[in-house]
Amino acid sequence: MNIPWISAQEMDNLLSYPVLIEAIRSAFSERHFTPERGHFSYTTDRPDASSVLLVMPAWMNTNKMGIKLVTVSPHNAGYHMPVIQGVYILFDRQTGAPKLLLDGPRLTSWRTAATSAIACDYLARPNASSLLIMGTGNLAPELARAHATVRPIRHIWIWGRNPEKAEALVSRLHMPGVVIEKANELSCIVPQADIISTATLSVSPILRDAWLRPGQHLDLVGSYRKDMQEVESIILKRTRIFVDERKPGTYMTGDLAIPLAMGIIQEKQIEADLFDLCRQKFQLLRDPSDITLFKSVGHALEDLAAAACIDRLR
Repeated sequence: MNIPWISAQEMDNLLSYPVLIEAIRSAFSERHFTPERGHFSYTTDRPDASSVLLVMPAWMNTNKMGIKLVTVSPHNAGYHMPVIQGVYILFDRQTGAPKLLLDGPRLTSWRTAATSAIACDYLARPNASSLLIMGTGNLAPELARAHATVRPIRHIWIWGRNPEKAEALVSRLHMPGVVIEKANELSCIVPQADIISTATLSVSPILRDAWLRPGQHLDLVGSYRKDMQEVESIILKRTRIFVDERKPGTYMTGDLAIPLAMGIIQEKQIEADLFDLCRQKFQLLRDPSDITLFKSVGHALEDLAAAACIDRLR
């Protein structure tokens, strides 16, 4: 069986954020089936390294079905390899025959950034024009491009724990009409940003409550385990909270699980998920002083929508 392979480069040639954002938005409005994803921790020959195997299937009423098989290995930086490895398989739902094999890490970057942009479109102030990205990995430039698709971004700061990586990203990220620079002191930059996107593998908070100001939108992407937390728990007490899906698995991230366990927030304070927003079951009435927060954990429907979009564009 000769199954077409969609490389990262071919994916980049086919996709654009305006198209992908609308494809994923549409998918969240349709009926779907997404079994609970498999989340399997495993060890390697490095005693300090713990990795995760994710198995994420989904299908829709239309002729769309697929599964993502990826590993998340935070220690891969030591091997000069991406943290995320794996593949996506798109099937013909009627026959069960594989249609496409796609580069898993690149698909994940595209769909994650597009999903954050969808949440931003519903939750951030319409005139939000400045963006702080905390993190310098493969997802960072995609978040910049995706957010700029839905908001009039004119100024972007890049922050990383490794200043050299932040400088390197600034030097290669070119967006017409946008000033892009490295962030040095977060305490100075955070109050200036209309949108703050966190995409790190931090296990302890890097975004402080004292730095925030009214009217901001927080896009939390990085933490995916219960022991990982990018923002101080107290931040969730004074923000309006949204998630990709209201499901127990959503709360496996430390950014939600820790403040929930501490009693700082309750589940009822999570106002809506992307299904509510895309289906217009929830419409945000935003006070100018509100701080909105979107916690992205990743949903198999996002991968399926992106893979199906690529299949249509081929």
